[in-house]
Amino acid sequence: MVVRRMMGRRAAVLGAALALDAAFGELPNRWHPVAWLGRAAGRLDRLLTRRGQRDTAAAGLVFTGLATGGAAVAGAALERRLRGRGLAGLAAEAILLKQSLALRALFEHADAVRRALEREDLAGARAAAGRMVSRDTRELPGELVASAAIESVAENLSDSVIAPAAWYLAGGLAAAYVYRAANTLDAMAGYRSRGRFGMVPARLDDALNLVPARLTAAAVLAVRPRALVRWRNVARDARSTASPNAGWPMAAMAHALGVRLEKRGHHVLNGAGRYPGHGDIRRALGATAGAAGLLYALVLAAGLGARR
Repeated sequence: MVVRRMMGRRAAVLGAALALDAAFGELPNRWHPVAWLGRAAGRLDRLLTRRGQRDTAAAGLVFTGLATGGAAVAGAALERRLRGRGLAGLAAEAILLKQSLALRALFEHADAVRRALEREDLAGARAAAGRMVSRDTRELPGELVASAAIESVAENLSDSVIAPAAWYLAGGLAAAYVYRAANTLDAMAGYRSRGRFGMVPARLDDALNLVPARLTAAAVLAVRPRALVRWRNVARDARSTASPNAGWPMAAMAHALGVRLEKRGHHVLNGAGRYPGHGDIRRALGATAGAAGLLYALVLAAGLGARR
């Protein structure tokens, strides 16, 4: 009975958090908890670097353990304070959970690329895509700019929406905050150039995304029925990317839209497809909204069933 009530409450909180994100988007960095975490992690990184431990796994464990442990303690404490406070507590928890989600921001960044390509402003499209991806976009042709934007949409549907939502449902604010902390640390330090230090947050992020990335891929294919028969091809293409997880939603999106997504020198997804254009970015956003809506509908149905 307790578990049923908890799942019903979390389904309601998640729905409210998604609504808040749709209505208001992101807080300015000066007020955003993820930005606070990034600044604190940056200071810890510099402290460990000064001690000459940049490339040691032990330093990476300290770096990752302190950041994710602090996130877990903060999330658990906040959720405990809000328990039993009725609608006010539910609303406050939704506000706190919303800080780990970023669907509206994803739409805004991708649509900026789409609009620039639509008006044939390639320089503007390259600049907008450069704010979404880590690759150098300054010399990319229009079709690879569109490809970069669509890949980012697919990857961030998993990283910024499905994964934090799934971890919240599984373990409350503590789990959602641990996930967001691990994802942030991976973005900051999970590079090969950081050696064994960066390997620790990178491996933790890989582990936490293992299920959500594949769940996201399945949801994208489910809202594009023509692609349902292509799971084997999606799996093949996903394994061609450097990441064990990011390739799944990206490959699913490529096959769902029938387009070729390419990162020069790294991977090609759905190589038989056509190169994408600005209209395909719009279609990718439609598939993203559909996939997020489908998964939340399933969560809501489960939550309502639990309450009964």
